[in-house]
Amino acid sequence: MRSFPGFPDGLSRHTPLPDSFFSELLPLMDDLGELHVILFCCRALAQKDAPLRYLQQSELEANEHLLLALRRAKPAQEPVETLLMALQRARRRRVLLAATFGEGEDSQTLYVLNSVGGRDLLARLEAGDWRPGDTRNPAENLQERPGLFRLYEANIGTITPMLAEQLKEAETSFPWFWLEEALQLAVQHNKRNWRYVRAILDRWDREGRDRGLVGRAAQDDGRRFASGRYARFIDS
Repeated sequence: MRSFPGFPDGLSRHTPLPDSFFSELLPLMDDLGELHVILFCCRALAQKDAPLRYLQQSELEANEHLLLALRRAKPAQEPVETLLMALQRARRRRVLLAATFGEGEDSQTLYVLNSVGGRDLLARLEAGDWRPGDTRNPAENLQERPGLFRLYEANIGTITPMLAEQLKEAETSFPWFWLEEALQLAVQHNKRNWRYVRAILDRWDREGRDRGLVGRAAQDDGRRFASGRYARFIDS
Protein backbone atom coordinates (compact mmCIF):
# COMPACT_ATOMS: atom_id res chain seq x y z
CA MET A 1 0.00 0.00 0.00
CA ARG A 2 1.37 3.39 -0.97
CA SER A 3 1.40 5.82 1.99
CA PHE A 4 0.23 9.44 1.97
CA PRO A 5 3.03 11.99 2.62
CA GLY A 6 0.73 14.37 4.50
CA PHE A 7 -0.88 17.74 3.80
CA PRO A 8 1.55 20.61 3.06
CA ASP A 9 2.36 23.33 5.56
CA GLY A 10 1.26 26.92 5.02
CA LEU A 11 -1.38 28.20 2.66
CA SER A 12 -2.79 25.72 0.15
CA ARG A 13 -5.81 25.61 -2.10
CA HIS A 14 -8.99 24.25 -0.51
CA THR A 15 -12.15 22.76 -2.00
CA PRO A 16 -15.31 23.86 -0.15
CA LEU A 17 -17.77 21.14 0.87
CA PRO A 18 -21.02 21.91 2.73
CA ASP A 19 -21.55 20.27 6.12
CA SER A 20 -24.54 18.41 4.68
CA PHE A 21 -22.10 16.44 2.49
CA PHE A 22 -20.76 14.74 5.63
CA SER A 23 -23.92 14.64 7.73
CA GLU A 24 -26.53 13.72 5.08
CA LEU A 25 -24.93 12.55 1.83
CA LEU A 26 -21.88 10.56 2.93
CA PRO A 27 -23.90 8.09 5.07
CA LEU A 28 -25.97 7.29 1.96
CA MET A 29 -23.00 6.49 -0.25
CA ASP A 30 -22.58 2.79 -1.02
CA ASP A 31 -20.54 2.91 -4.21
CA LEU A 32 -16.85 3.90 -4.30
CA GLY A 33 -17.00 4.95 -7.93
CA GLU A 34 -19.88 7.34 -7.25
CA LEU A 35 -18.01 8.84 -4.29
CA HIS A 36 -14.92 9.42 -6.45
CA VAL A 37 -16.97 11.14 -9.15
CA ILE A 38 -18.92 13.38 -6.77
CA LEU A 39 -15.77 14.53 -4.96
CA PHE A 40 -14.04 15.16 -8.28
CA CYS A 41 -17.00 17.20 -9.54
CA CYS A 42 -17.06 19.31 -6.36
CA ARG A 43 -13.39 20.17 -6.84
CA ALA A 44 -13.60 20.73 -10.61
CA LEU A 45 -16.68 22.97 -10.33
CA ALA A 46 -15.04 25.04 -7.58
CA GLN A 47 -12.15 25.75 -9.96
CA LYS A 48 -14.42 26.98 -12.76
CA ASP A 49 -14.78 30.69 -13.43
CA ALA A 50 -18.00 32.11 -12.02
CA PRO A 51 -20.83 32.46 -12.79
CA LEU A 52 -21.12 29.64 -15.37
CA ARG A 53 -19.89 26.67 -13.36
CA TYR A 54 -20.67 23.42 -15.11
CA LEU A 55 -18.83 20.32 -16.32
CA GLN A 56 -19.09 18.64 -19.68
CA GLN A 57 -19.17 14.84 -19.71
CA SER A 58 -16.29 14.91 -22.21
CA GLU A 59 -14.15 16.71 -19.59
CA LEU A 60 -14.74 13.90 -17.11
CA GLU A 61 -14.03 11.17 -19.67
CA ALA A 62 -10.71 12.83 -20.59
CA ASN A 63 -9.38 13.39 -17.06
CA GLU A 64 -6.55 10.95 -16.39
CA HIS A 65 -6.53 11.42 -12.60
CA LEU A 66 -10.24 10.63 -12.32
CA LEU A 67 -9.97 7.61 -14.62
CA LEU A 68 -7.02 6.26 -12.64
CA ALA A 69 -8.98 6.56 -9.38
CA LEU A 70 -11.96 4.78 -10.97
CA ARG A 71 -9.74 2.00 -12.32
CA ARG A 72 -8.43 1.36 -8.80
CA ALA A 73 -11.94 1.55 -7.35
CA LYS A 74 -13.23 -1.14 -9.74
CA PRO A 75 -10.30 -2.97 -11.42
CA ALA A 76 -12.53 -5.47 -13.23
CA GLN A 77 -14.33 -2.72 -15.16
CA GLU A 78 -13.24 -0.17 -17.76
CA PRO A 79 -12.88 3.23 -16.05
CA VAL A 80 -15.12 5.04 -18.56
CA GLU A 81 -17.85 2.48 -17.90
CA THR A 82 -17.39 3.01 -14.16
CA LEU A 83 -17.62 6.76 -14.75
CA LEU A 84 -20.89 6.52 -16.70
CA MET A 85 -22.45 4.26 -14.07
CA ALA A 86 -21.30 6.59 -11.28
CA LEU A 87 -22.76 9.62 -13.08
CA GLN A 88 -26.04 7.75 -13.49
CA ARG A 89 -26.13 6.94 -9.77
CA ALA A 90 -25.29 10.56 -8.83
CA ARG A 91 -28.11 11.78 -11.04
CA ARG A 92 -30.62 9.31 -9.57
CA ARG A 93 -29.54 10.40 -6.09
CA ARG A 94 -29.90 14.02 -7.31
CA VAL A 95 -26.47 15.06 -6.16
CA LEU A 96 -25.70 16.04 -9.75
CA LEU A 97 -28.16 17.54 -12.22
CA ALA A 98 -27.68 17.18 -15.96
CA ALA A 99 -28.87 18.73 -19.20
CA THR A 100 -28.23 17.79 -22.82
CA PHE A 101 -27.45 20.58 -25.25
CA GLY A 102 -27.39 20.19 -29.03
CA GLU A 103 -28.38 17.30 -31.26
CA GLY A 104 -26.80 14.16 -32.69
CA GLU A 105 -23.01 13.90 -32.61
CA ASP A 106 -22.75 17.54 -31.54
CA SER A 107 -24.82 17.04 -28.39
CA GLN A 108 -23.19 17.66 -25.01
CA THR A 109 -24.23 16.49 -21.55
CA LEU A 110 -23.61 19.11 -18.87
CA TYR A 111 -23.46 18.52 -15.11
CA VAL A 112 -23.97 20.89 -12.19
CA LEU A 113 -24.34 20.36 -8.46
CA ASN A 114 -27.87 20.22 -7.11
CA SER A 115 -27.54 23.60 -5.40
CA VAL A 116 -29.32 26.94 -5.72
CA GLY A 117 -26.64 28.12 -8.14
CA GLY A 118 -26.66 24.88 -10.14
CA ARG A 119 -30.44 24.79 -10.52
CA ASP A 120 -30.50 28.44 -11.58
CA LEU A 121 -27.76 27.80 -14.15
CA LEU A 122 -29.77 25.01 -15.80
CA ALA A 123 -32.91 27.18 -15.74
CA ARG A 124 -30.98 29.96 -17.48
CA LEU A 125 -29.70 27.46 -20.07
CA GLU A 126 -33.28 26.36 -20.78
CA ALA A 127 -34.38 30.01 -20.99
CA GLY A 128 -31.67 30.73 -23.55
CA ASP A 129 -29.64 33.12 -21.39
CA TRP A 130 -26.40 31.27 -22.23
CA ARG A 131 -25.07 28.32 -24.16
CA PRO A 132 -22.05 26.05 -23.79
CA GLY A 133 -19.17 26.32 -26.23
CA ASP A 134 -16.06 24.29 -26.94
CA THR A 135 -12.99 23.73 -24.78
CA ARG A 136 -11.38 27.00 -25.95
CA ASN A 137 -14.52 29.04 -25.27
CA PRO A 138 -16.47 27.00 -22.73
CA ALA A 139 -19.54 29.23 -22.48
CA GLU A 140 -21.17 32.22 -24.09
CA ASN A 141 -23.47 34.67 -22.33
CA LEU A 142 -26.39 35.52 -24.56
CA GLN A 143 -28.03 37.91 -22.10
CA GLU A 144 -25.72 40.68 -21.00
CA ARG A 145 -25.89 41.42 -17.29
CA PRO A 146 -23.69 43.73 -15.19
CA GLY A 147 -21.20 41.83 -13.05
CA LEU A 148 -21.91 41.67 -9.32
CA PHE A 149 -18.79 43.73 -8.62
CA ARG A 150 -19.97 46.53 -10.90
CA LEU A 151 -23.52 46.34 -9.51
CA TYR A 152 -22.23 46.48 -5.93
CA GLU A 153 -19.92 49.44 -6.55
CA ALA A 154 -22.68 51.36 -8.34
CA ASN A 155 -25.21 50.88 -5.54
CA ILE A 156 -23.36 50.14 -2.29
CA GLY A 157 -19.72 51.26 -2.29
CA THR A 158 -16.06 50.32 -2.56
CA ILE A 159 -15.04 46.65 -2.70
CA THR A 160 -12.18 45.55 -0.44
CA PRO A 161 -10.11 42.40 -1.18
CA MET A 162 -11.89 40.51 1.62
CA LEU A 163 -15.30 41.61 0.35
CA ALA A 164 -14.33 40.59 -3.19
CA GLU A 165 -13.94 36.99 -2.04
CA GLN A 166 -17.38 37.08 -0.41
CA LEU A 167 -18.96 38.47 -3.58
CA LYS A 168 -17.33 35.74 -5.69
CA GLU A 169 -18.74 33.09 -3.34
CA ALA A 170 -22.21 34.67 -3.46
CA GLU A 171 -22.20 34.65 -7.27
CA THR A 172 -21.80 30.87 -7.25
CA SER A 173 -24.25 30.24 -4.37
CA PHE A 174 -27.32 32.32 -5.27
CA PRO A 175 -29.39 32.96 -8.43
CA TRP A 176 -28.68 36.24 -10.17
CA PHE A 177 -32.18 37.66 -9.62
CA TRP A 178 -31.77 37.09 -5.86
CA LEU A 179 -28.55 39.13 -5.84
CA GLU A 180 -30.14 41.94 -7.82
CA GLU A 181 -33.22 42.16 -5.61
CA ALA A 182 -31.30 41.88 -2.33
CA LEU A 183 -29.10 44.80 -3.43
CA GLN A 184 -32.21 46.75 -4.37
CA LEU A 185 -33.66 46.15 -0.89
CA ALA A 186 -30.43 47.38 0.70
CA VAL A 187 -30.63 50.60 -1.32
CA GLN A 188 -34.35 51.09 -0.63
CA HIS A 189 -33.84 50.82 3.12
CA ASN A 190 -30.57 52.77 3.13
CA LYS A 191 -28.68 49.76 4.51
CA ARG A 192 -25.76 50.01 2.14
CA ASN A 193 -23.54 47.20 3.39
CA TRP A 194 -22.87 43.61 2.45
CA ARG A 195 -23.97 42.14 5.79
CA TYR A 196 -27.50 43.37 5.21
CA VAL A 197 -27.56 41.95 1.67
CA ARG A 198 -26.12 38.62 2.81
CA ALA A 199 -28.65 38.31 5.65
CA ILE A 200 -31.47 38.59 3.11
CA LEU A 201 -29.87 36.01 0.81
CA ASP A 202 -29.29 33.54 3.64
CA ARG A 203 -32.89 33.82 4.79
CA TRP A 204 -34.22 33.25 1.27
CA ASP A 205 -31.91 30.24 0.97
CA ARG A 206 -33.26 28.73 4.21
CA GLU A 207 -36.94 29.59 3.86
CA GLY A 208 -37.44 29.69 0.10
CA ARG A 209 -37.91 32.59 -2.24
CA ASP A 210 -40.77 33.15 -4.66
CA ARG A 211 -39.59 34.60 -8.01
CA GLY A 212 -42.72 36.70 -8.08
CA LEU A 213 -42.08 38.40 -4.74
CA VAL A 214 -41.57 42.05 -5.69
CA GLY A 215 -42.89 45.46 -4.81
CA ARG A 216 -44.62 45.82 -1.46
CA ALA A 217 -43.94 42.22 -0.38
CA ALA A 218 -40.22 42.63 -1.04
CA GLN A 219 -40.16 45.88 0.91
CA ASP A 220 -41.84 44.21 3.87
CA ASP A 221 -39.27 41.42 3.69
CA GLY A 222 -36.45 43.95 3.85
CA ARG A 223 -37.95 45.63 6.92
CA ARG A 224 -37.83 42.31 8.78
CA PHE A 225 -34.05 42.34 8.51
CA ALA A 226 -33.75 45.94 9.66
CA SER A 227 -35.80 45.36 12.81
CA GLY A 228 -35.80 41.61 13.44
CA ARG A 229 -33.30 39.02 14.61
CA TYR A 230 -30.60 40.22 12.14
CA ALA A 231 -30.73 43.87 13.21
CA ARG A 232 -27.72 43.59 15.51
CA PHE A 233 -25.54 42.41 12.60
CA ILE A 234 -26.50 45.28 10.29
CA ASP A 235 -24.88 48.73 10.26
CA SER A 236 -27.22 51.63 9.78
